[in-house]
Order: sequence, then structure tokens, then C-alpha cells
Amino acid sequence: MIAVDDVTYRYGDALVLDDVSLSIDDGEFVVLAGANGAGKSTLVRQFNGLLEPDSGEVRVNERPVRGDLVAARAAVGMVFQDPRDQFVAATVRSDVAFGPENLGLGHDEIRRRVEDALDAVGMDGRDEERLDELSGGEQARVAVAGALAMEPDHLVLDEPLASLDAPSRDAVLARLRHLDATGTSVVVVTHDLGDVAALADRVVVLDDGRVVLDGPPEDVREELAAHDVRQW
Repeated sequence: MIAVDDVTYRYGDALVLDDVSLSIDDGEFVVLAGANGAGKSTLVRQFNGLLEPDSGEVRVNERPVRGDLVAARAAVGMVFQDPRDQFVAATVRSDVAFGPENLGLGHDEIRRRVEDALDAVGMDGRDEERLDELSGGEQARVAVAGALAMEPDHLVLDEPLASLDAPSRDAVLARLRHLDATGTSVVVVTHDLGDVAALADRVVVLDDGRVVLDGPPEDVREELAAHDVRQW
């Protein structure tokens, strides 16, 4: 479980998260929606300690994040909106293998995870290609593969479909559907519910740093437009 309790966060003098409380159960598929600037990306970066709240607490699998960043980052896989923000190597394989290598896994296990992750996003057989020579959509798929290779308990994706063409989008959605079915909790950050509403157990809407809607997709649908969220 990811539990956010009374979290407040400021960028300088700007209040970005205002006393936010939220819990995400194991195996739950949650869409975190809201207009640009609502605080969505800031909120999910609290989940694994990339940002630390000014007040309040975030726990992952019952452990306070600030007390064990290593455990939090192993448990919560993160895919950023711009995949270049998370690349740490020059080639596809090296980048996807980086996380498992840092877990101290054996060679055979690392190879299995890399192969499975690349196959899941349709990038199998492209291990040695340079990341800077890939298209934006291909880079996005490699970023997803890097998170999948960690085999996290919780996977958080920030606008994961924005730069993908239709086949890539279908591949990523299929993988998210599979992860959800096998018990991984999934959080998708978006301002457009079109492709992900059918997968969601819950839609949580942020507006001006506060949770203003939280419920099953059909229950909140009629109120989305008031918060500048695109419906499906």
C-alpha cells in the first residue's frame, strides 16, 4: 500500500500540495487526473522520496519513505513524463539493466528481467541501440521497460502515453492491464482519461493541490469537466 497522510508541499512560496491524504491499495489501478499545474507530478514524486513533504508523511508497504529511501524506490517504480529524465546509460540494454544491477541480482536474473521488460513494450531485439538515436515514442517505451525490470510492487507512470504512436500505446496499455491482473498496483498520471479509464478502479482528481474527486470512473465522470479533465 501507498499511504499519503496530510501532505503539504511548497515550491518556494507557492503552495503545490495542500494537506493531501490518499491511499492506494495493493493491486489497485488508480488514475490521478487534473489540469496542468494541479500538483499531480509533485504528489507522485513523494511516493518514493524524490521529493520530501514539508509536513505530513508518506508510507510505502507500511514503512515511512523518509526513513528508508532504498526500500521505497525498490517498491515504487517511476516512469517520468520525459523519459530522458530517467536514463542513466547510453544503450537500451544498459539502461534497463541498471536498476536490477543495483539490486545486486545475479547475471541470469538480470538478463531475464531485461528480456521480459523489453519484450513487454515491443523493444525486444534492440538491446544495443543507442537511446539518443531512438524516437520519442521508442524512448518512452524503454523508460517503461526500465521500471518494469525492477518488478516493483507499485508502478507510477506520469503521462505515459503522451508521446506514443498507436501500436506503442496499445503495447503499454496491454502491459498495464497484465500488471493489474497479476497484483501490481498501478498509478497513471494524466489530464486525459481517454485511454485509461477502462482500466481504472478509481479516479482521483487534484485541483489546486487538493483532492477534489475520488471514486470509480463512472461516479466522477460528470464532474470531470469542471476540473479541466478530459473525459472518455
